[in-house]
Amino acid sequence: MQTKSSTPESESNGQSTAATAVPAPSGVAGEFQNFIADVEDLIKATTSMTGADLTQASAKLGKRVAAARKSVEGIGVAIAEQARSTAKTTDSYVHEHPWQSVGIGAALGLLLGVTLARRR
Repeated sequence: MQTKSSTPESESNGQSTAATAVPAPSGVAGEFQNFIADVEDLIKATTSMTGADLTQASAKLGKRVAAARKSVEGIGVAIAEQARSTAKTTDSYVHEHPWQSVGIGAALGLLLGVTLARRR
């Protein structure tokens, strides 16, 4: 829940400059940063909370955890779909160009062998 302001800020010499625009994180990184910010806010607020406020804060945190879990599961599904698509494309290419695929595999094997041999 922390946001960056793009309004001018004062520097020590009295001049105003625009704050550096930081792109908002997206996907898992953004969800994780938002989650951490919410947890930090809750930790700061719990020192002065009573029973009812603490119960409400706990419910809010539970909702955030559920939302973060759902977001991570969605990312996992997207990664699995991308992997399936890549596998289908590779399978199709190998069936259409078998000898080129064998050549590519041999070249990669040779490159890997040379790289591993130099490490010893």
